Amino acid sequence: MKPAVLLSALVASALALGAVPAADAAQLTVKINPNQPTSEFEIRYQNTVFIEYRDGGQVADMLRQSEWSITASAPPGSADSAAIAEQFNQNIVADDSQAQVSNLDVEYSASLRGNPLTATIDYTVLVSGDLGNYVIQEGGGGYPSLIDMGWRGLSIQDPVYIGDTEINHLLSAIRAEEPELASMIAGSEAEDILSVNLIDGDFLRDQPLDNWHFLFDPTGISVDASQFGLDEEISGFVVSNYTMGESSIREGIQKERTFEATFTADRTYTVRTVQSADIGNVGVIGFAQRDRVSGIEIFGVMPTPPEGFGQTSTGDFPVAIIYGMAGVAAVGGVAFFAYSSRQIKKEEGQGQTGIDPSRLVGYQTSASSGGYQTNRGEAQLADASDYQQTRSVYDDSGGRAAGQPAPPPPQPQLAAAAQEAACGCAASVDMGNECDCEMQSSCLCDAGCGCAASVCRQYAQSF
Repeated sequence: MKPAVLLSALVASALALGAVPAADAAQLTVKINPNQPTSEFEIRYQNTVFIEYRDGGQVADMLRQSEWSITASAPPGSADSAAIAEQFNQNIVADDSQAQVSNLDVEYSASLRGNPLTATIDYTVLVSGDLGNYVIQEGGGGYPSLIDMGWRGLSIQDPVYIGDTEINHLLSAIRAEEPELASMIAGSEAEDILSVNLIDGDFLRDQPLDNWHFLFDPTGISVDASQFGLDEEISGFVVSNYTMGESSIREGIQKERTFEATFTADRTYTVRTVQSADIGNVGVIGFAQRDRVSGIEIFGVMPTPPEGFGQTSTGDFPVAIIYGMAGVAAVGGVAFFAYSSRQIKKEEGQGQTGIDPSRLVGYQTSASSGGYQTNRGEAQLADASDYQQTRSVYDDSGGRAAGQPAPPPPQPQLAAAAQEAACGCAASVDMGNECDCEMQSSCLCDAGCGCAASVCRQYAQSF
């Protein structure tokens, strides 16, 4: 690969890392107020299953024209909502976190649409509610509040029910609506990938907070903030925002997680599950800095940033990109100059590779008009020995249409330019107006004069 192309590819790759958007599989949104006992949160789980039957068969006949959907909901205060909250809290404790969730509102949907070659099943679980007991230590007297962040891997491995509807495993909807298909899948590799839990936020927990992008907004401490309808909740505070899920050098390229397996009935069918990259958006009222206590990730939160702190976003991330791109440019420049140097050395001693200038002759092409004449000119070969090698491709056609004959060659001049001084005709009309090109006497020229001298032609045109 040429150095210039390599440099362009590397720079484009670096830019693309920060530019590729990721759809959500588990998308967490929460704004934590260290001065309140609870804060609202929302998390959405999504997954898609593809069942392929490109060669037809029983499954194709079963699903090609099929279309159905399942929905279920558990509002806050219901028995199902409380049971689901308890399942979340058990998993949070297993992650060594003290936080708890409550007042959950859970909505579930699964829908199948059959197509000529593939059936698609889309799953969604939306959970919203209150997050509490996240304050490890209250701040004051110059000390920060300590906020527990070990809870963010909101997952449940066991079956989850809303009424009689199991919502946590992909195969459950197939069993409910397509029992014959479920019996074909049973015992196969496809059953394994369809038995994973849909309510899975482990990747949010496994991505360290050090890799999350940090940005804080100082709007709350602005003198004029109240004039713009600022929320009283953040009045006098800055707001820290931590996000993850974008593709970057820091986090790496966020890719969808795809699993594929087969099952066999009358023929072999393929099943694929696709779960996109997870996204986290955590806002904290106050200036939040990452830390760890007994292996648990926490935020240390102060109402305002430290004195003299003017950096409003993660510092090492843009610097890494800047220096990284500068390094790539330096490497590309060195490679480019090394390549150029080799090419120059390779061509040394080869000399002139075109027409020898000593074999060219110049001639003027412009003509005078009035009293003005330009200095335009052209160069042509002094001889025609190599004309066939250097002639223009247009010389054969000369502007002629295809099939037209070539014009006749130019006729030689009747007299040299040096002999054009003057000429004359016979002395009188009695002598027959014979041309006297030797200018032996005065003459009278007519149109029959054949002398090549210009003076004769001039006089001949006058009679």
